[in-house]
Amino acid sequence: MAHLKPGLSRREMLGRLGVGFGMTALAGQLAFAQSARPGHHAPRAKRVILLFMDGGPSHVDLFDPKPRLLADQGKPLPFKKPLDSQLTHTGNLLGSPFKFKKHGRGGVDVSELLPHTASRIDDVCVVRSMVADSNCHGTAALQMHTGELIFSRPSLGSWVLYGLGSENQNLPGFVVISPNPPGPGAPLWGSSFLPAAYQGTWVADLKRPIPNLSVPEVSVPRRRGQLDFLNRMNGLHQQEREKDSRLEARVASFELAFRMQVEAPQAFDLETESEATKRLYGLHQEHTKAYGRQCLMARRLVERGVRFVQLFFGGGAWDQHSDLRGGLARNCAATDLPVAGLLQDLKARGLLDETLVVWGGEFGRTPAAEGNNDGRNHHPYGFTMWLAGGGVKGGTVYGATDEFGWNAVEGKVHVHDLHATILHLLGIDHERLTYHYAGRDFRLTDVHGHVVKEILA
Repeated sequence: MAHLKPGLSRREMLGRLGVGFGMTALAGQLAFAQSARPGHHAPRAKRVILLFMDGGPSHVDLFDPKPRLLADQGKPLPFKKPLDSQLTHTGNLLGSPFKFKKHGRGGVDVSELLPHTASRIDDVCVVRSMVADSNCHGTAALQMHTGELIFSRPSLGSWVLYGLGSENQNLPGFVVISPNPPGPGAPLWGSSFLPAAYQGTWVADLKRPIPNLSVPEVSVPRRRGQLDFLNRMNGLHQQEREKDSRLEARVASFELAFRMQVEAPQAFDLETESEATKRLYGLHQEHTKAYGRQCLMARRLVERGVRFVQLFFGGGAWDQHSDLRGGLARNCAATDLPVAGLLQDLKARGLLDETLVVWGGEFGRTPAAEGNNDGRNHHPYGFTMWLAGGGVKGGTVYGATDEFGWNAVEGKVHVHDLHATILHLLGIDHERLTYHYAGRDFRLTDVHGHVVKEILA
């Protein structure tokens, strides 16, 4: 607490006393953000790994085979296109150039492009009936991550951290690993009107994920003293401003960085892994090692209690308006082995049962051709995502699109339903996880969302 001198005005006295009160309140808030808390009911999963394939993976080429589409290739659409400006250049029907085969105990169809994922399909629930509300990358990605198309809203990871807190005091509770994130950027992992302590921590450099933590020429006691002094200065600065959770989060980041100096280097040090594990994730191959590093980092973080880990792949790489055969094949080659390695490794370590893995993009691709018959357009009317681990029925398929793969016709799962289901598996009632802001109670699913009970184990 600040020392008082004779002759101080009442305002100055209250201001200096307020530094102590403010820092005490801040410490309480930050402790709350970091501490683990129970949900509304018994959870099936404790943490989440979100594998976001930016650009929109083609469902009819990967997980949703359509023999009728292939048989009618080149014919006009047998129905009227939606009044959608994005579909102006969409042409005739285009069957998949890739072969499908049934895998696992349930005989789930998977494309030849994903042989490694196919080998883990007994752990996966494929949802073929996803529906979203936008055909534009930016707004669709926002909806998939925040539940909202345009306005600022907290991200899924921020809501999860707000609801459950962190299981590790020395690492962020929400980590984003992406050298090349989607266009919307930070709002996809931001906390919006939630306190800024709940936003994701972005790791951009896979070779030096935490470049500023290690300062060997400065002793730990000296760094502690520097941080305490900086906190006092920030406290004084806070008294001259309106309450601002961004400043409080910045102070929190300094405190967390101090605690991370021991644990974080260990968490991100992939060289301590065995050669067999590195090969499992594809670190031995040029085309798989980048995403393999992301997936291996994700496993190391969740086993240390990080609540939510979000991986982005591609910076729009799945946006195959052209070069469908080449582009889609390259993306699958880069991600298939690392994703399968992640599922296998989590299961071998006993982590898959309590870790929910979610794979997908912001939408799918049209079953019709674009360009020179080697591309597909954006498609939110029916597409595929999958979930694995954490209380999900593995080796199953839920929902269906029509015989051409255009509209979801059975068991529609809107983005709000997906969010409600993820929260449910974590032990959270999506209708009760609220935050009061601007005169009303907000929630991730707004006034929508139903738990998809059919996919629960």
